[in-house]
Parts: sequence; structure tokens; C-alpha cells
Amino acid sequence: MKRRELTDEEKAEAGRLAQAWEKYRAENKGATQAWLAAESGLGTQGAVSQYLRGAIPLNVEALAAMCRVMQVDPSTISPRLMAIVLMPPADPGPDGNYGLPPGTFMKVRVVDDDDPSLVRIPKVRLRLSAGISGFEVEPERYDGSTTTVPADWMMRNGYYKDNLLSIVVKGESMEPTLYEGDLVVINTADKKMVDGQVYAFNYEGEPVVKRLERDGGQWYLKSDNHDQRKFGRKTCRGDACIIIGRVVRKESERL
Repeated sequence: MKRRELTDEEKAEAGRLAQAWEKYRAENKGATQAWLAAESGLGTQGAVSQYLRGAIPLNVEALAAMCRVMQVDPSTISPRLMAIVLMPPADPGPDGNYGLPPGTFMKVRVVDDDDPSLVRIPKVRLRLSAGISGFEVEPERYDGSTTTVPADWMMRNGYYKDNLLSIVVKGESMEPTLYEGDLVVINTADKKMVDGQVYAFNYEGEPVVKRLERDGGQWYLKSDNHDQRKFGRKTCRGDACIIIGRVVRKESERL
């Protein structure tokens, strides 16, 4: 199949990437395309060469991987791809509900900070109803309205702005993995049930963070707290147990 021709913008990106690579190679004797391929995880020298020559267009994964190795701000190479990750902040409005009427479902948007290598994610509280997979959010104000994550981390993992939200952990059921007051980032695009992974759930209308466990052909919500008499596992079945998203990052003040 014949490859499509790159757009002018994609060709310019390849040119800037090649310039950054030549600068890095001049300052780091012995650095080769094969070495860059191995360090970035892109696999082969041929793959790296095609990006540098503009034979194939850059994508967010390749951009993030090579910029990480070369210690280059990816926004200087491809503002276009960075726009996938970064978005101007939304105005929450005087009611703190981003100008939306009560009861309106909304997407949580990732917004850029002053540093283009960082992304601010709004901290929210989930408002749920039993048996309903959708959810509403309201800003979490008591300890600040946003949390900051590296844009490079988002690109490496393929996370997108409209799919992430962050919530504060309540209770002690997930200790010592998660403590009261810890902050977790949830990828709402990832709802695939995987044994052993941690998710946020709508459990009978209440937001909970639990580990998913498969046992005897049945799914359960399991707490990490060793006191299983107090925090016993619960059956995860049907509309009583709906995945909101997988926990992909945490912030904690505990060392």
C-alpha cells in the first residue's frame, strides 16, 4: 500500500526533530540511531530513521519517547501533537460547575499549566446514581482545584485530555496501597476488567476505589486493608457494580 504524503506541518515536525537529534548527537559522542531506538523503546534503527527523515508522520508515543531521551520539550517539535494532550483551561463559572446547569453531564478536561511540559487535571467529586453508568462531577475545592502531571507521562501512556479525572481517596479500606486523602488519577477510557487492577467504581450509587479480583469465575471488589473482617470483599455483578475507570496514578504525602 502506498504511504500517504506528509502534510507541510508533519514535514516541519520531522525537520525540527532531525535538528534536535543532530544537536544531541554532537553533544553526546557515540549516540547513534540504533542507540536512540533502544533507549526510547521504539525498537529498531529503521523506525527511528523514518521519523527523522519524515518518511512516516510522528505520533504522540514516538514524539514523547525520543524527546525524553534527548531531553527536549516535545512542544518545540510538534505543537500539533501537544495539542492532543494540552488544552486551555475552562472557566468554572460562579457556581463552580463550569457554567453547566445542575444535572448536566460533563467531561473533565485536562488543561495546561504555565510550564508546557506539565498538565493540570481538575480534582473532582463524583456524584453517582445506582445502576447508572454515567456520572456527574463537581470541583474538589478543599485542598486545591487541580493536580499536575507530566505531559510526557500522558503521551508515553497514550492518555488523552477528555478521559482523565482525579479524586481524593476516602476511608482506610485500601491501606497500605492508598490512604485517606491520597489523590488518584482515573482513566475513564479504561474499563476493561483485569484481575488485580485498581479501579474507581459506582457501587450501588456510591463512589469506591477497590482492587478487582477474579475468583471461581466471579468478579469481586477487594480491599487491600488486612482487616478483611471489617473490609471484606464484595461481589461485582451487573448494574450494582459499574467501572468508572482504572486508577493510573496516585499522589500521597506518605513516604
